Amino acid sequence: MSMLAGVALLASALFGTGAGTAQAADVPTEFGTDWHDPVTAAPPVDRPHTTSCHVTLADARFRDFTPYRGTYAPPQGCGDHWSKVVLSLDGKVKGRQYDRLGYLHVGGVEILRTSTPEPSPDGIAWHVEKDVTRYSDTFRSPQDVEMLIGNVVDGTYTGVIDVHVTLTFYAGRPAERTPDRVLTLADTPNGTTLTTPRNSERIVAEVYATGSGGGCEEFWYLTVADPASYSCKADHGPYREVQVKVDGRLAGIAAPFPNVWTGGWSNPFLWYVIPAQGAFDVRPIQYDLTPFAGLLNDGRPHHVEVSVVGVPAGQSGWSTPVNVLVWQDAHRAQVTGALTADTATDLVNSSTYTPGSENRVNTRAGHRLTVSGYLDTSHGRVTTTVSRTLANTSVHRWTEGENTDGLDATWTDDETVTTGGHTPAGATHTRRTYTLNGTTTIGSDNRLRTVLTLGDRASVTRRQDGRSVAWSWLDDTYSGDAAYTVNVPREQRHAVGTSGERYRRYGSDGCYDRSLATAQGVLTEDRERC
Repeated sequence: MSMLAGVALLASALFGTGAGTAQAADVPTEFGTDWHDPVTAAPPVDRPHTTSCHVTLADARFRDFTPYRGTYAPPQGCGDHWSKVVLSLDGKVKGRQYDRLGYLHVGGVEILRTSTPEPSPDGIAWHVEKDVTRYSDTFRSPQDVEMLIGNVVDGTYTGVIDVHVTLTFYAGRPAERTPDRVLTLADTPNGTTLTTPRNSERIVAEVYATGSGGGCEEFWYLTVADPASYSCKADHGPYREVQVKVDGRLAGIAAPFPNVWTGGWSNPFLWYVIPAQGAFDVRPIQYDLTPFAGLLNDGRPHHVEVSVVGVPAGQSGWSTPVNVLVWQDAHRAQVTGALTADTATDLVNSSTYTPGSENRVNTRAGHRLTVSGYLDTSHGRVTTTVSRTLANTSVHRWTEGENTDGLDATWTDDETVTTGGHTPAGATHTRRTYTLNGTTTIGSDNRLRTVLTLGDRASVTRRQDGRSVAWSWLDDTYSGDAAYTVNVPREQRHAVGTSGERYRRYGSDGCYDRSLATAQGVLTEDRERC
């Protein structure tokens, strides 16, 4: 912890006072040259109480766009099957630096997509951990390692990003069966292809979709179409949809999360202590491609394409690396089947521009896709149907010169995966809802103020033979309000800001509820309610 108030907070937590709270006298009137290290309300990864082994993946200092390259060898003393594998990243940086995007690949498999906090002059440290058990197949053999956090260090931007990354392996069997194979797409002259094992019985693609930093696609949800008088343009407005196609056929659709990096919304003071959800551990979008397994299991390469609907033609701005997770039928050399249905509604995308002293764009968009297929497995014929419905509504308002710029937006991604056949019928229904409500204003006194709330919500229900067997509900909400003087040296900004996050998760497996609050870089509350 970077500040004396943080030390007092830690002491109160250790001595069991419940909610740690800094005294009012400990909160400065404005941001200084140091503040509390980044922290989030999200829960740490649960770790088994079994034998563990550690492997270092990377020790790197990023000052430019040169990747770190190394090698990985499986751990000794923990077997080759693990109950859990946990990635830990510890980083530090000081001085002046932008937020930077990064990735970590093992054997070509992307196991982490991340961004960095913006530092204080005196320096900060941060910690990220992630459950990467699903990549166990990759970890069972020696692999090349590549990591990059692209950075610029010069006379102005002085922060060198120092990271240490490890994997911790816990002996034992995982609670759920992990994928038998973890595949990546192959680059060919005709595009990217995928060749799956011929006995695949479940196939899930995951896409780490992120809008790039520095351009309009970082703030894709604010883009507008002509003739609207706004600085960030897109041919069809702000709607974005991440699509997966197999051999030219639409196989999956999803709504991207509106990621906000730690310099986002022109106001780094919002994010110095509490980052936006997923900023340090970008969650991949998952697509159940099992209905296509009957086509993919012929042993030949198949063309797989990932695209982002709504990006202006010829414009870059999105990164969409893909991993493919495959579960195999151990009792069949080949599993045959067929795709039986692949139907989509027309994509609705309407943006209405209303000019005035306060310009306004109302957007309403959505799409629905249903795919079905069957496989003749060693345990009988299994049918899988995936239905996914996307919807987006938003209201974007701005004044002349964009001195006031605001957005109120909601995205929903509603998915049901149904299985049946020889095995008992089952269904998993997942409803994801993302919300962003924010406004930035620049007053006549050159004070820039941003007020923003960002919501990440999800509900999951699993049913078998018509009975509910598991459920969960998540609500992770960030809110912040920060202001500073623009176009002056750093020491004259007189920045102030408050922020908070509450992460609540309830379900058939228990409860987690934690709240954080900050003021001027001091952590003023850290409370757990479960």
